Amino acid sequence: MLGMVRNLLFGSVETWPWQVLSTGGKEDVSYEERACEGGKFATVEVTNKPVDEALREAMPKVMKYVGGTNDKGIGIGMTVPISFAVFPNEDGSLQKKLKVWFRIPNQFQSNPPVPSDESIKIEERESITVYSTQFGGYAKEADYITQARQLRAVLEGTATYRGDIYFCTGYDPPMKPYGRRNEVWLVKT
Repeated sequence: MLGMVRNLLFGSVETWPWQVLSTGGKEDVSYEERACEGGKFATVEVTNKPVDEALREAMPKVMKYVGGTNDKGIGIGMTVPISFAVFPNEDGSLQKKLKVWFRIPNQFQSNPPVPSDESIKIEERESITVYSTQFGGYAKEADYITQARQLRAVLEGTATYRGDIYFCTGYDPPMKPYGRRNEVWLVKT
């Protein structure tokens, strides 16, 4: 636990590599089209719980892994954003299922520490291209749903993206009260 806190407060933060391909927007909604690098990710899947409750279960597991609860007993450093996949219903509400994706820092990509918690899996993910919109505050499920709906409206007729999944992202530790950065990513098809 001390390793996790030390890592969060004093550790390095690496940004998940991506390249902005284009920008756009309408009215009050702007977006970027980004090509995001693939790589190895620590993942935690939670089902049968609303998104906000599922995050409260999954995020401490990821933070403990990052902080040293792994076979090497070392803090590996943070990468941002931490993303989680959500699965929308036809009406735009979200299924009671999510999957947190934490990108392993570059120095550990070839040989990531093995998680001590069996609910954390190390998975390889291919590169993806996304349409991303940014917003502030302490984001909750309703905020992500609203932002996804607004981004879909802006992209209507001009872009294609997956309808069965999208990513919600956060860049900031929970103790940061101001200037928070969150995003919704629709996956380009």
